[in-house]
Amino acid sequence: MQARRIALNVLLDGVVSALAAPVARWLADPHGGWLHPLWFVAGGGITLLVSGLPFRMAQQYWRFSGLSDLFNIACASALSAVLFSTLLHLAGYPLPSSTFPFIHALVLLTFLGSIRMIWRLSARRRLMVAGRERVLLLGADHEADLFIRAMERDQEAGRRVVGLLTGGTQQAGRRIHSCPILGTIDETPEILNQMAAAGRLPDTLVITTSDLRGASLSRVLEVARLHHLDVQRTPSLTDLKPAESVELRPVAIEDLLNRPQVALNSQGMSRLIAGQVVAVTGAGGSIGSELARQIASFGPKAILLIENNEYALWQINLDLSERYPDGKRYQIVADVRDRRRIAEIFTQYRPAIVFHAAALKHVPIVESNPIEGVLTNVIGTRIVLDEAERSGAQAMVMISTDKAVNPSSLMGASKRCAEVYGQALDMRARAGKGGLRCVTVRFGNVLGSTGSVVPLFRRQLEQGGPLTVTHPDMTRYFMTIPEAVGLVLQAAVRGTQEASGEDTTDQKLRQGGIFVLDMGDPVRIMDLACQMIRLAGLRPETDVEIQITGLRPGEKLFEELFHGREAPVPTDAPGLRMASPRTVDFDVAAEAMDALEAACLEEDLPAIMAIFQQLVPEFNHNRDGKTPSQTDHSQPDVETIA
Repeated sequence: MQARRIALNVLLDGVVSALAAPVARWLADPHGGWLHPLWFVAGGGITLLVSGLPFRMAQQYWRFSGLSDLFNIACASALSAVLFSTLLHLAGYPLPSSTFPFIHALVLLTFLGSIRMIWRLSARRRLMVAGRERVLLLGADHEADLFIRAMERDQEAGRRVVGLLTGGTQQAGRRIHSCPILGTIDETPEILNQMAAAGRLPDTLVITTSDLRGASLSRVLEVARLHHLDVQRTPSLTDLKPAESVELRPVAIEDLLNRPQVALNSQGMSRLIAGQVVAVTGAGGSIGSELARQIASFGPKAILLIENNEYALWQINLDLSERYPDGKRYQIVADVRDRRRIAEIFTQYRPAIVFHAAALKHVPIVESNPIEGVLTNVIGTRIVLDEAERSGAQAMVMISTDKAVNPSSLMGASKRCAEVYGQALDMRARAGKGGLRCVTVRFGNVLGSTGSVVPLFRRQLEQGGPLTVTHPDMTRYFMTIPEAVGLVLQAAVRGTQEASGEDTTDQKLRQGGIFVLDMGDPVRIMDLACQMIRLAGLRPETDVEIQITGLRPGEKLFEELFHGREAPVPTDAPGLRMASPRTVDFDVAAEAMDALEAACLEEDLPAIMAIFQQLVPEFNHNRDGKTPSQTDHSQPDVETIA
């Protein structure tokens, strides 16, 4: 195929340059006539083919001819004209005029450039005529240019661009590759209404920019839904450059919920982690595995992957071995509730920083297994804290949850008890008594985590529905796993810094302050379900049913990041806020932990509940999954994504 294309290029270039010679002769000397010896015509073709060799003219792909090809043609034309005139002079054939070489070069350039332009335009015309799918592009002008060029390579795509919507406000009326710029992305509703009135609606909206996310993307999806249009995304720009085909993909639910990237203190993270032995408990879980990945990127001396699930431990170790083959890591099977085993690990490896992500987090499961939940979430956390301090660790970062605020579940109450002990231990250390720093980080749901609602909805969609929602008014905070873990590391850096006098953040930390990730606005789960159905190209309640199943034991209608009486305090670290919940003296907290552990070993649930009420007076157990009255909590303002 390649040889035939080169042969065709040579043949066409030769014929065109052969015809160019007599035309240039006539233009230089109109009275000299058209007819010339055959060798004159053949010489014009041969000299061009010889002159084109250094510029690889025979290997040009005419359908994709561009400025670089035109430059090579100009150089070859000039060289051919000089060579042809030189041969005429050596053969004793007088030049028609002194300007003949210049005229010959211009004629060659015009003929050779024109045939390539005609070829390219005819190929584009064939694609436009054959295009079955009309698309409207949303993105920057350079991204649209790249997409259209990539689409030209894809002869099987069957798409035709009917217009562009860009981010600029002064571009309407201009054209890119003959495609009109109709307006801005913010004007999408008005422009689609105009196109609908004129009967020129596109079949698909194609988003070419990665910056269109969150609320802006939600508005585009909503107007597309009203006009029954499909919405797709392009691959990344770097993927488009060498593409032979353009494969569009659906809009991901993460794009709707994501917020602008928070500036992270990478230098501080590197100083904290590089060259240190770092332990991660629950290393095979959603948060623990991402923690291990991000920690590994900062070059620790070694990572202790502590996990009691063999398969999950194997998975994260395999992932790290592929991403960071030179990094040292240890696969450690251990249960955080086993004090002897944790003490043995910390004594042997002496970690400087411990990230504690091991926990039982699923509310209904902990409700069904309360003793196990308390042993893991409370006693396990205490064991890790105690043994980390005993082995000389500098700090422990404890992953908490928004369910610890005004808890209605045993899981939330157990995490709040763990927070209480961590606060007490940290306050003792910051008061100048030495010991382990405990940095507690509280946040809400993360997309894609084990047991999260998004993977559940995806699985239910694959099965054809229905999607199950516990209550139509339920809301939750959402954040992507990498974003949450990045902010956890940010909190670790800020929480382990030395106190700086009267700084508000340091004052709050000395008073038992807890870092809270800025989760943005809560999202209605019903809206999330509807949006995921639409992203699958289906209609809620028409194509896929949504079933209301009722609140489960321990569940709340909405989660809170701060206690009702505590005001969120901004910190000097981007993406982090500070909560100041109730604190307990360390000796009191330690005594309560001893009593709690004894009650668990005796399986005395009433005693456990009594201790919970002592440590967490705001604990209001919703054991039956009843919907609370509006007088119990005021529903916060919620941004819908539908």
